[in-house]
Amino acid sequence: MKRLFLIGLMAILFQTGFAQQLAFPGAMGKGKYASGGRGGEIYHVKNLNNDGEGSFRDAVSQPNRTVVFDTGGVIKINSKVQVASNITILGQTAPGDGVVIYGDGVSFSGSSNVIARYLRLRGSIGMSRGTCTLIIDNAENMIFDHISVQWGRWDNLHIKKSNNITLQHCIIGEAIDPQRFGALLEVPTNISIYNTLWIDNQSRNPKAKAKIEFVNNVIYNWGVTGFVGGHSSAHHYQDLINNYFIAGPNSNNSFVGQFTETDHVYHSGNKADLNKNGQLDGEAVSDAPFIEMKATLEKTPATFDLTNRVLTAEEAFENIIAEAGCSHKRDAIDQRLITYLKSLGTQGIIFRNEQDAGGQPPIKTGKTIKDKDGDGIADSWERKNKLDKKNPTDASTIATSGYSQIEIYANSLIPQSTLKK
Repeated sequence: MKRLFLIGLMAILFQTGFAQQLAFPGAMGKGKYASGGRGGEIYHVKNLNNDGEGSFRDAVSQPNRTVVFDTGGVIKINSKVQVASNITILGQTAPGDGVVIYGDGVSFSGSSNVIARYLRLRGSIGMSRGTCTLIIDNAENMIFDHISVQWGRWDNLHIKKSNNITLQHCIIGEAIDPQRFGALLEVPTNISIYNTLWIDNQSRNPKAKAKIEFVNNVIYNWGVTGFVGGHSSAHHYQDLINNYFIAGPNSNNSFVGQFTETDHVYHSGNKADLNKNGQLDGEAVSDAPFIEMKATLEKTPATFDLTNRVLTAEEAFENIIAEAGCSHKRDAIDQRLITYLKSLGTQGIIFRNEQDAGGQPPIKTGKTIKDKDGDGIADSWERKNKLDKKNPTDASTIATSGYSQIEIYANSLIPQSTLKK
């Protein structure tokens, strides 16, 4: 009986340990334990087509897949792409200068357990009015890492009725007509947003009708309002920790706004730089703006664990310059946005459409890796790491680290500094 008890206990501990496997080294927040398509089929995006075999749309249409890219470039889509559950999208595997999903939105709504990394998602003025670029409604257990999200026609990002969602090291910027808003997060959403740049959005950076941890972000060049409270009859909980609010050419002084009594705010270590003088010399954010709006101030965070290591607001600014968006191969658009940010108030513009911003430039497609068995891992890496370059199944096998070999390989493609979070 004792032996059976010990065996059962060991099984429980093993299952618990496996359940606590991070999505990837450096994963944070509510969605950090997503496992995506780990151990399942490896699907290759082989072309830049809107649909059909080898397209991005086909790649994410079925569950239990890890998606890798044999080509870089601009994938022009003419309708919204729907992503299935249990999917890992490894954008860092794309050769050349990576990939852009351009022309309409990508929806993760109704799905669960997704890991998405190193992608550029861009909408277009050609989308229908009210369309968002990234939609995550009625979803759970997802993490979005180093994603650039731009040119949404209503908001760049919409999340509603979702649970355990993380956005980290992202860029949410340049929303276009008619609203030009950053993001709407609606109840009852449980979300973590870390180390993300919000730039050149008229308002809603984000609008938080949600339970949210908002940590180490930078909001730059808002138009009407920076971070927006929920201001509704429902109760909302916003933990604002060590963020930097930096006014740009289009900004007024409303770096936060539209809070009411139903907004329960914990804030600590935030700074606001409103003088637009080209220097990072902001002042500590006090209780005053929240009290003026009659927000309910809390002494402890609603969800954020204060034992977690966080950057100072100044460190967050430097980290975002280095890391935000699809940063291991930044394209001309993201480089321009980072240049605006580095000007510290003297550059930046809220565009009406992507053509005014210069449009979507071409992206270098690059050369497909030498991969004899077609498992998504370069032959040279397989030799070095003692895998079999003639065995197409070893990429899906789980190593002692808890990650599949394809995940370990994909992580090796990222500059080491990206993994030290």
